Amino acid sequence: MKEASIYDCSIIELPRLKNRAGNITVVNNNDNIPFEVKRVFYIYDIPGGEDRGAHAHKDCHQFLVAVSGSFEVEMDDGTNKRTVILNRPYYGLHIPPGIWAAEKGFSSGAVCLVLTSHKYDEKDYIRNYSNFLEYKHG
Repeated sequence: MKEASIYDCSIIELPRLKNRAGNITVVNNNDNIPFEVKRVFYIYDIPGGEDRGAHAHKDCHQFLVAVSGSFEVEMDDGTNKRTVILNRPYYGLHIPPGIWAAEKGFSSGAVCLVLTSHKYDEKDYIRNYSNFLEYKHG
Protein backbone atom coordinates (compact mmCIF):
# COMPACT_ATOMS: atom_id res chain seq x y z
CA MET A 1 0.00 0.00 0.00
CA LYS A 2 2.58 2.55 -1.11
CA GLU A 3 -0.06 5.19 -1.79
CA ALA A 4 -1.16 5.66 1.86
CA SER A 5 -1.11 9.29 2.96
CA ILE A 6 -1.14 11.02 6.32
CA TYR A 7 -4.82 11.74 5.62
CA ASP A 8 -5.48 7.99 5.89
CA CYS A 9 -4.30 8.10 9.51
CA SER A 10 -7.25 8.64 11.80
CA ILE A 11 -8.03 9.26 15.44
CA ILE A 12 -10.69 6.81 16.57
CA GLU A 13 -12.72 7.36 19.73
CA LEU A 14 -13.16 4.10 21.61
CA PRO A 15 -16.25 3.33 23.68
CA ARG A 16 -16.11 4.22 27.37
CA LEU A 17 -18.17 2.36 29.91
CA LYS A 18 -18.36 4.86 32.76
CA ASN A 19 -18.74 3.73 36.33
CA ARG A 20 -18.16 5.48 39.64
CA ALA A 21 -15.63 2.77 40.45
CA GLY A 22 -13.68 3.49 37.24
CA ASN A 23 -14.04 3.41 33.48
CA ILE A 24 -13.54 0.56 31.03
CA THR A 25 -12.60 0.88 27.36
CA VAL A 26 -12.98 -2.15 25.11
CA VAL A 27 -11.33 -2.73 21.72
CA ASN A 28 -12.92 -5.34 19.45
CA ASN A 29 -11.31 -6.77 16.30
CA ASN A 30 -12.70 -5.28 13.06
CA ASP A 31 -15.23 -3.30 15.09
CA ASN A 32 -13.60 -0.38 16.93
CA ILE A 33 -10.50 -0.61 14.77
CA PRO A 34 -10.32 -1.43 11.04
CA PHE A 35 -8.29 -4.64 11.28
CA GLU A 36 -7.96 -7.91 13.18
CA VAL A 37 -5.40 -7.68 15.97
CA LYS A 38 -2.56 -10.20 15.73
CA ARG A 39 -0.10 -8.62 18.16
CA VAL A 40 -0.31 -6.41 21.26
CA PHE A 41 2.58 -4.71 23.03
CA TYR A 42 3.16 -1.64 25.13
CA ILE A 43 6.02 0.79 25.56
CA TYR A 44 6.75 2.28 28.97
CA ASP A 45 9.54 3.67 31.20
CA ILE A 46 10.64 5.88 28.32
CA PRO A 47 13.43 8.20 29.53
CA GLY A 48 12.76 11.91 29.15
CA GLY A 49 13.68 13.19 25.71
CA GLU A 50 13.77 9.75 24.09
CA ASP A 51 11.86 8.96 20.91
CA ARG A 52 10.38 5.64 19.78
CA GLY A 53 9.23 4.27 16.47
CA ALA A 54 10.82 6.15 13.56
CA HIS A 55 9.98 3.49 11.00
CA ALA A 56 7.31 2.46 8.52
CA HIS A 57 5.61 -0.82 7.71
CA LYS A 58 4.96 -2.30 4.27
CA ASP A 59 1.88 -4.35 5.25
CA CYS A 60 1.19 -3.92 8.97
CA HIS A 61 -1.48 -1.59 10.37
CA GLN A 62 -0.88 -0.11 13.82
CA PHE A 63 -3.25 1.36 16.39
CA LEU A 64 -1.63 3.44 19.16
CA VAL A 65 -3.27 4.44 22.45
CA ALA A 66 -1.84 6.56 25.27
CA VAL A 67 -3.24 4.40 28.06
CA SER A 68 -1.40 6.60 30.56
CA GLY A 69 0.21 10.00 30.12
CA SER A 70 0.74 11.56 26.72
CA PHE A 71 3.01 11.64 23.69
CA GLU A 72 3.11 13.01 20.15
CA VAL A 73 3.05 10.94 16.99
CA GLU A 74 4.76 12.44 13.96
CA MET A 75 3.51 10.93 10.69
CA ASP A 76 5.06 11.33 7.26
CA ASP A 77 3.83 9.90 3.94
CA GLY A 78 6.91 10.96 2.00
CA THR A 79 5.26 14.20 0.86
CA ASN A 80 3.23 15.57 3.79
CA LYS A 81 3.79 15.55 7.54
CA ARG A 82 1.33 15.68 10.42
CA THR A 83 1.65 15.51 14.20
CA VAL A 84 -1.05 14.46 16.67
CA ILE A 85 -1.02 14.33 20.45
CA LEU A 86 -2.40 11.26 22.15
CA ASN A 87 -3.38 11.98 25.74
CA ARG A 88 -6.63 10.11 26.49
CA PRO A 89 -6.98 6.34 26.99
CA TYR A 90 -10.18 6.29 24.92
CA TYR A 91 -8.63 7.77 21.76
CA GLY A 92 -6.40 5.77 19.46
CA LEU A 93 -4.50 6.55 16.28
CA HIS A 94 -4.80 4.20 13.30
CA ILE A 95 -1.63 4.21 11.18
CA PRO A 96 -1.98 2.25 7.93
CA PRO A 97 1.01 0.69 6.14
CA GLY A 98 3.25 3.03 4.15
CA ILE A 99 3.43 5.79 6.77
CA TRP A 100 6.65 6.78 8.54
CA ALA A 101 5.76 7.30 12.22
CA ALA A 102 7.71 8.36 15.30
CA GLU A 103 6.52 8.75 18.88
CA LYS A 104 8.04 11.71 20.73
CA GLY A 105 7.66 13.92 23.78
CA PHE A 106 6.57 11.24 26.23
CA SER A 107 5.28 12.58 29.53
CA SER A 108 6.53 11.08 32.78
CA GLY A 109 4.90 7.70 33.33
CA ALA A 110 3.47 7.50 29.80
CA VAL A 111 2.41 4.10 28.48
CA CYS A 112 1.84 3.55 24.75
CA LEU A 113 -0.34 0.54 23.87
CA VAL A 114 0.16 -0.75 20.32
CA LEU A 115 -2.21 -3.13 18.52
CA THR A 116 -1.04 -4.46 15.15
CA SER A 117 -2.55 -6.35 12.23
CA HIS A 118 0.47 -8.61 11.82
CA LYS A 119 2.85 -10.53 14.04
CA TYR A 120 6.40 -9.23 14.22
CA ASP A 121 8.27 -9.64 10.95
CA GLU A 122 11.51 -7.71 10.48
CA LYS A 123 11.05 -7.85 6.66
CA ASP A 124 7.91 -5.68 7.02
CA TYR A 125 9.87 -2.79 8.58
CA ILE A 126 11.46 0.14 6.77
CA ARG A 127 13.87 1.57 9.34
CA ASN A 128 15.87 3.98 7.16
CA TYR A 129 14.15 7.19 6.06
CA SER A 130 15.96 7.32 2.70
CA ASN A 131 14.79 3.76 1.99
CA PHE A 132 11.27 4.84 2.96
CA LEU A 133 11.32 7.70 0.46
CA GLU A 134 12.57 5.32 -2.22
CA TYR A 135 9.78 2.86 -1.32
CA LYS A 136 7.16 5.63 -1.59
CA HIS A 137 8.42 7.39 -4.68
CA GLY A 138 10.67 4.79 -6.31
